[in-house]
Amino acid sequence: MLKTFFSLIFIILIFTGCQKKEADVYTPLYSDKPIFKDKKVYIFGVHPLHNPQRLFAVYKPLVDYINKHLTDSALRLESSRDYPAYDKKLFSGHFDFALPNPYQTVTATKHGYKIFGKMGDDENFRGIILLRKDSAIKNVADLRGKTVSYPAPTALAATMMPQWFLHVNGLDINKDISNNYVGSQESSIMNVYLGKSDAAATWPPPWRTFIKQKPEIAKEVMIKWETSSLPNNGLVARADVPEELVAKVSKIIFSLHTHEQGKNILKAMELSKFEAADDATYAPVREFIQKFESTVRKIRLSDE
Repeated sequence: MLKTFFSLIFIILIFTGCQKKEADVYTPLYSDKPIFKDKKVYIFGVHPLHNPQRLFAVYKPLVDYINKHLTDSALRLESSRDYPAYDKKLFSGHFDFALPNPYQTVTATKHGYKIFGKMGDDENFRGIILLRKDSAIKNVADLRGKTVSYPAPTALAATMMPQWFLHVNGLDINKDISNNYVGSQESSIMNVYLGKSDAAATWPPPWRTFIKQKPEIAKEVMIKWETSSLPNNGLVARADVPEELVAKVSKIIFSLHTHEQGKNILKAMELSKFEAADDATYAPVREFIQKFESTVRKIRLSDE
C-alpha cells in the first residue's frame, strides 16, 4: 500500500512538471540561418495536437521535406503553448500557412485565410470519452454531478463533439457536470487516470500516441463512448501568400502518400494522406457549430 502511495505521488509530480513545461513555448535547438539564407520565410503554425516538444518531433520532418523542394521560399514551423495562444495568432493573421482544427479552419476564413487542403482519414476525426477501467460509471446519466476533462473549449473533436454527444444523450453540460479545460490532450487523459476527473475527452490520434508512450498508464484507462465523425483538420494559407507558392506546397503535401519517405512522415502523424479541400468541404462543420452553439453553449471568441 505504501509503495503504491509513493508511486502515485511520483506520477503526480511528473504530471505537474509536464504541465509547467507545456505552458512554455518550445523552441527547437537548431539554426535556421544556413537553411533559410536568401529565402523568404513563411510561418507554418500547427494547432496544439500535442505538447510543443512532441509537435516538433512529429511535424518538423514534414516542414523539412517541403523546404527541400522549395527554391526561393521556406517554411518555419511554429508551435503554441495552448489553444488560446494558437487562436490569437491564427485570427490575427500571424501565420502564413496553418494546420488548424476544423472549427479554427472555418473561423480562419473570416480572418483572411483560404482553405486549400486537409488531413485525410475523416473517420479518425471523432471524439472519444475515456474512463478508468475501475470506474463505476456505466451510462451517460451516471456522469451527473461528475467532472469531465477536455483539452480546450475550442477543440472540436476532443471537446465540442464529446459535449454534443453528452447533450444528445440527456445531459445539460452546463448544469449537470463540471467541465475542466486542462490545456492539452495528454493532460485530459492524465486527469482521468489520476482521478482528477471522472471522465476525459480526447480524440483517436493522441490517444493512440499516449498508448505507445505510456502503456502502463493507458492500460488502466478505456474508451467508453465514441462520437460520429466530421471533416478532419484543415490546411489554410493567408490570402496574401502567393498562389504559386500555395500550389507548390499543395503538390508536395498531397503526394506524400505516394512514396516511402512521405509515408514515414505521415505515419508519425497517424495519417494516411493529405488531400485537396476548399470552403465547401467544411459545410458539415459549419452546420455542426451552428447546432452546437444554439443548443449546447457559445464557443465564439471575443476577438473572432
